[in-house]
Amino acid sequence: MTNPFDEENHPPRRRRRRILAGLRANFLTGLVVVAPVSLTIYLISTVVGWIDSWVLPFVPANFRLDQYIGIDLRGAGVIIFLLFTIVVGWLAKGIIGRSFLGWAEGVVDRMPVVRSIYNGLKQIAETVFAQTDTSFEKACLVEYPRKGIWAIAFISTNAKGEVNKRIPVDEQLISVFLPTTPNPTSGFLLFVPKSDIMELSMSVEDAAKLVISAGLVYPNPKDPKTPKTEGK
Repeated sequence: MTNPFDEENHPPRRRRRRILAGLRANFLTGLVVVAPVSLTIYLISTVVGWIDSWVLPFVPANFRLDQYIGIDLRGAGVIIFLLFTIVVGWLAKGIIGRSFLGWAEGVVDRMPVVRSIYNGLKQIAETVFAQTDTSFEKACLVEYPRKGIWAIAFISTNAKGEVNKRIPVDEQLISVFLPTTPNPTSGFLLFVPKSDIMELSMSVEDAAKLVISAGLVYPNPKDPKTPKTEGK
């Protein structure tokens, strides 16, 4: 006796399930391809629009090309900002530019609140944009937030000055940056004894990918240019 509710007696239902499963798989595959491209375009467009809205109001109407052709040229503010920054950098390298910059910083140093904000932003800008070899040296593992739990961090420099003197250890302290997931631009600055740091062979870039992906993308030892996904 056959069961009217048996799956084998309802091939159309099974066929519909296979079709839906195929559509779902295709959608997820397409999402993996489309989402990064769309988000990248959206972020670039947003940043360009923000720079345009900030720069273009300072440009006289007679010098704006969109006033003559009647078309809103997106990105014109970015080009003007780049040219302006290059000119400022060129002037700052000269004797007159350095003299003026020193005079302006002297004025700022006499303003209590403005001085603190300016000096802090200047240090950040010099650290991020300065054309030096200063960068994270290597990726490492440190036990955080307690013993037995390991976290990826980036080795910065040897601890110096008062920090190195005040911490009661008999060995060299290392400054490490411990990033958060999935946003590695925020995190914690830790001063760790050198013996408590486990250096990794992977590059800083690969370690950053591992942090951003929340442990899903591992370095591929066979082809470093191709990340290795967990389980493959």
